[in-house]
Amino acid sequence: MEVLEADHDHQHQTTKPKKHVAVLSNPGMGHIIPLFELAKRLVVFNHDIHVSFLVINTDEDNSAARDQYLFSTALPPSLDVVNIPPVKVSDVVRDDMLILTRICVIVEESLKSLKLVLIELGKPEALVIDLFCTGAFEICSELSIPVYSFSTPSTAFLTFSLYFPTLDREVEGEFIDLPEPISIPGCSPVRPDDLLDQVRDRKNEQYKWFFLHMSRLPLAAGILVNTWEDFEPVPLKAIREHSFFLQLPTPPVYPVGPLIKQDEPLSSSDEECLTWLDNQPADSVLFIALGSGGTLTTEQLLEMAWGLEMSKQKFIWVLRKPDDADASSTFFNVGSDVNDPNSYLPEGFLEKTRGVGLVVKSWATQVAILRHQSTGGFLSHCGWNSTMESITHGVPIIAWPLYAEQKMNAAILTEEIMVAMKPVKGPGETVVKREEISRVVRLLMESEEGEIIRSRVKKLRDSARIAVDNGGSSYNSLSCLVEKWKNESSKP
Repeated sequence: MEVLEADHDHQHQTTKPKKHVAVLSNPGMGHIIPLFELAKRLVVFNHDIHVSFLVINTDEDNSAARDQYLFSTALPPSLDVVNIPPVKVSDVVRDDMLILTRICVIVEESLKSLKLVLIELGKPEALVIDLFCTGAFEICSELSIPVYSFSTPSTAFLTFSLYFPTLDREVEGEFIDLPEPISIPGCSPVRPDDLLDQVRDRKNEQYKWFFLHMSRLPLAAGILVNTWEDFEPVPLKAIREHSFFLQLPTPPVYPVGPLIKQDEPLSSSDEECLTWLDNQPADSVLFIALGSGGTLTTEQLLEMAWGLEMSKQKFIWVLRKPDDADASSTFFNVGSDVNDPNSYLPEGFLEKTRGVGLVVKSWATQVAILRHQSTGGFLSHCGWNSTMESITHGVPIIAWPLYAEQKMNAAILTEEIMVAMKPVKGPGETVVKREEISRVVRLLMESEEGEIIRSRVKKLRDSARIAVDNGGSSYNSLSCLVEKWKNESSKP
């Protein structure tokens, strides 16, 4: 076990904090970010809390973005990053494993070290885990450490996950073949076409892993959610009041969001983007980025390029080389892929869009770009971290879901919260055509309808700030949880 401590003259070592909490994420950047931001907020929020952030490693780790995020800046006082002994990937992973199965087998193997790690840390008062680290329940039960789950996706996804074992028991055949949307107690129904990838084939290993982890949710001492009261009032009300969730029973739910990345180191490419944005009018630039692992097919990338050119709108496009087999192909090597846009962008695109748009290879400082006053729209895969970042900075969304639960998120954002637009494929089409891309981009950036959505997003931006400020709903929710930890650990 390797412990990387905060360097502040080691003051926290001479006066050891009274309460110690450990936080554990799976290896995906989309899970690491909100859990690490929670860890930072805990130590800044309350000086009596010491947090150990546990990092799952493998012998094939190749995530430049993760390492930059975790290790490029000084840690806050009382926050340590603890590297769990690495997993030998070749012992547990097969080439044909899909993304969730790969995550779960790596986590399962890594958790064989968890008991010893927790003992060496002095048995923390609590462990916070993400949804796919539920093997920690049994380990922590042996050590009498309460375990809290952190739901990195939406609260609507959490209600689906809590209801999922019932669906599994009551529905015969495949969910995607159901003739009607799936009713979730107290929430909007979910169309079969919008179901997350992991439950679309009940014979697949991913389905079995998803069922295993979601069926363990009621074992948690509490569930933290990266949201706030004003953003998802309907599913929060359902979890707290609907008879189905009360009878499970569902653990107490703590909305503690939005938890998003704050500042991060800027590369020369980032500096170029921000300087370019400084010279653009307010709300005039569309930012295109498809998350930590998202890629387009070759055909769709060409349509995207010419659709942007047709729209005549200013843009910044974070671009990865196309992948015709797997939309999540860069999930495990974020920021490390070899990438030359000249080799796959359509001929003439860069020349035709010079001065109108910027193409950035692989990775960009998303938060700094979304925060910039010139950014007026975000074409996003609708991962929940990106959604939180976009709303928190008042930027409306063009929904472009790719994998995992992103189609569910896109439906919520466009139809319920109404902060997004979504392009559609034509009848029989396998890609969104350039004309449709141009239409939706212009609709968001130029039309009255786009302005209405932008105004709605800016109101939610203001409510997000209030939620995390002293006395706000998320601030109070986290306060209640910290007080619970203090009271429980002080019992004889």
